[in-house]
Amino acid sequence: MPSLLIDNPPLRRSPGALPRRLACLGARTARGAALLAAAALVVPAGPAEAQSRQPSIIRDAEIEALMRDYTRPIFKAAGLQQQNIQVVLVGSDSFNAFVADGRRIFINTGALKQSKVPNEIIGVLAHETGHIAGGHLANMRQQLESAQTAAIVAMLLAAGGVAAGAAGGANMGGAAAGAIMAPQEVIRRTLLSYQRGQEASADRAAVNYLNATKQSAKGMLTTFERFQSDQMFLSQRVDPYVLSHPMATERIALLSNLAKKSPYYNAKDSPALQARHDMMRAKLIGFTQPPDSVSRAYARSDASLPARYARAISSYRFGSIPDALRQIDALIAEQPNNPYFHELKGQALLEAGRAREAVPPLRRAVALSNGNPLIRMLLGQALVANDDKSSMDEAVRELTFSLQREPSSPAGWRYLAMAYGRKGDIPNADLASAQAAFMSGDFRLSRELATRARNGFKLGSPGWLKSDDIVKYKPPVDRNARSKRAGQ
Repeated sequence: MPSLLIDNPPLRRSPGALPRRLACLGARTARGAALLAAAALVVPAGPAEAQSRQPSIIRDAEIEALMRDYTRPIFKAAGLQQQNIQVVLVGSDSFNAFVADGRRIFINTGALKQSKVPNEIIGVLAHETGHIAGGHLANMRQQLESAQTAAIVAMLLAAGGVAAGAAGGANMGGAAAGAIMAPQEVIRRTLLSYQRGQEASADRAAVNYLNATKQSAKGMLTTFERFQSDQMFLSQRVDPYVLSHPMATERIALLSNLAKKSPYYNAKDSPALQARHDMMRAKLIGFTQPPDSVSRAYARSDASLPARYARAISSYRFGSIPDALRQIDALIAEQPNNPYFHELKGQALLEAGRAREAVPPLRRAVALSNGNPLIRMLLGQALVANDDKSSMDEAVRELTFSLQREPSSPAGWRYLAMAYGRKGDIPNADLASAQAAFMSGDFRLSRELATRARNGFKLGSPGWLKSDDIVKYKPPVDRNARSKRAGQ
């Protein structure tokens, strides 16, 4: 998405690379892996995707703002408006969403691209909100703890694999048979029954939230109908009692009954919200698809704003920068107060090595977005790349502000270190470098850099204290590695 690649070098012409802060899913997600199946909306991804490297976290100011607008009324209806729950975009083409803790809802970009109307995604988010409001993750942990065996976790994940890979044919049928023959079968089925009950509870909660906000549950039905055909033969090959989610036919029947009773069943999304949804899909298609796929999605004869947005993005990634800039300027002429068009222009110029020219449109984007921290971070990068010492004070100011709100960005800290270095402020440059290493999980390097930074600060000063915190930090012990060593 338009913005800097602050966690990777610019990849303007690399297929599938989204120029919006990309970072691998980290240990926090991995620690919750055993609980993902308990709170996922749909059957997990198939074997091919599961075996590939973990997907990336996608950051984009425009799409995140839309997700906040989708979830704000839902969170209020669920009594969660004070919980600061975030919607996290996962770079995967499968249609899926899940929660791994009580603070974040993860949704695949594939779900956003495939959805035709906002109501489909709002229904997905309402379902995941039901898991959070119902405390399902905490309840599942209690269920697992009562079993007192790590094997149960493995079996739960294996059951998710059975559901995911049923379309794989005979091999997965053999895996299912192996799982069914496990000695702990009764316990496993009990846990999965409990888990299926959570899914049904989340479905009911989602309908209640949609009713409370005067929205339709029709989008949820559309989502589940997507999977019904995928499970047509699943019911013939796999025992539904070893699935972590209700069968699609059962789920659709229950949900259809609830949804059609609502007085808001035929409610439509507002035209303004639909327009933003269409722009979001166009952005994702423009950034994630090669030019021929973009052309198929948006014919040259299509003069709509989303079509031109997708083509402008595709042009800057794969075509000529002058042509892309002409298309972006035409978008800006039509909507001069759209901050994301100015952001796109700044991104295109920055990645073309024209950092000085990128600064004005990015400043405009910051002003129009009310100081969005992601856009301010992009502006900070452009100021650093400008390599003008007179701009470093502004770069430090923009990056510091953005990092106060986005502190987990390693690349943001690296650009701040560069800005301090060009100012000749070596202690703060070392401290920012230490924080970049810390956020990347390189605790040894972060400690070395923080030690050097601490020596450059006055004893007891804020910089000294921050450096000292990093020096004294003790990373968590890898229990799996320790267990392996003990067993050797």
